[in-house]
Amino acid sequence: MDHYKALGLSRNATKDQIKEAFRRLAVELHPDKHSSSSKSVRDSATLRFKQVSEAYQVLSDHRTRADYDFRSRSGAASTTSNSKANYGYAYYNHANYGSGYGGARYRPSSSNVDGLVSRFDSFIRFLTTRTFLLNAAFASALLGGMFIVDTAKEAIWKMHNSGKSFEEAMESIEKAKARKDKI
Repeated sequence: MDHYKALGLSRNATKDQIKEAFRRLAVELHPDKHSSSSKSVRDSATLRFKQVSEAYQVLSDHRTRADYDFRSRSGAASTTSNSKANYGYAYYNHANYGSGYGGARYRPSSSNVDGLVSRFDSFIRFLTTRTFLLNAAFASALLGGMFIVDTAKEAIWKMHNSGKSFEEAMESIEKAKARKDKI
């Protein structure tokens, strides 16, 4: 489903235009308004209302809109009705997200800056995925274990060979082998 088509807007619509289109369509399609209509009209209006609500939820937040625009431009957009699951919108809390961004709007364009921002956003999202975090924790545990083993090995060496370095110990072993071979 194309969220812009659902609201009857173009891709360069402003946040105010999106809000106004949603309000107009929500009043027109609200299920309570069609309670006395026939079942087919009521079901059609309910389905359309859900589509309009989903489109508004995606397009009203500048981050989810940027993600949607990026995915739809790259051909990764889904045709199912539950696009929130397909676009990964579970990451965002729509009620509180974006309040610290100074009300900035995302304006889709093909400039390099938008592509860089989109790639950076994708990279940050990758860094916060569960799989990446689990792998990072596992690698940290391995490195920590290696450090502990190395430190313990050095401590054990010093405990058993007080005052000798490893090189001195190897020299004494070589001397002992040479004496043993002479005998």
